[in-house]
Amino acid sequence: MSYIDSLQGRQVFVLLSGDIAFEGILTDAGQDILVLYNGRKYYYIPWIHVHRVHLSELSNEKIPQPIEPSIANEIESISYRKVLTNARGIFSEIYVTGNLTFHGYITNVLSDYIVFYTPVFKTMYISFSHLKWLTPYNDNVTPYSIDNVKFPINPSNVPFVRSFESQLKKEEGKLVVFDGGNDPMKIGLLNSVENSVLEISVASGDIVYLRLNHIKSVHLP
Repeated sequence: MSYIDSLQGRQVFVLLSGDIAFEGILTDAGQDILVLYNGRKYYYIPWIHVHRVHLSELSNEKIPQPIEPSIANEIESISYRKVLTNARGIFSEIYVTGNLTFHGYITNVLSDYIVFYTPVFKTMYISFSHLKWLTPYNDNVTPYSIDNVKFPINPSNVPFVRSFESQLKKEEGKLVVFDGGNDPMKIGLLNSVENSVLEISVASGDIVYLRLNHIKSVHLP
């Protein structure tokens, strides 16, 4: 039994990159993901963003054991990809590195990115490596209280390419918004995608080059 296995079912402290801390019950763990219950909801956290895990020192703040099952319960051998696949069609919050939060549904799980549909940004592409955690909402919660009839879970039958870079290659010649659009240098016309380098023309007409491995999210307005 590994040290992490010995912590399952116990209240732990988890520190993520960016000095983000969690307290919760460690309900499951695999080679590339852990599952934490904070007393209200589950957090599915890729190990790549975890700095340390240890028993909680908050002995006077006990978190109750979960009653509702997690989406990982049906997975015989838990993994990051299997959790994302099981989360398809479930209204969820995803947190992306750089303090970006999006609310919607996973519709597709590809080789190194997910397709995420949200009523605000519509179809988005989220890189696996920058997805910091996933938190499904309760079954009776819908995005922004929108009626399900007005907000389809599967909004498009457009086929997607397996890799993040190849999918962006398909979007050449279109306006794109990277990483939520907070940086004007990450909004523009996508001119080309070559060897993990993106060339875009920003609002002023200037050419900007971006490294693909630093791109967290993409949506097309």
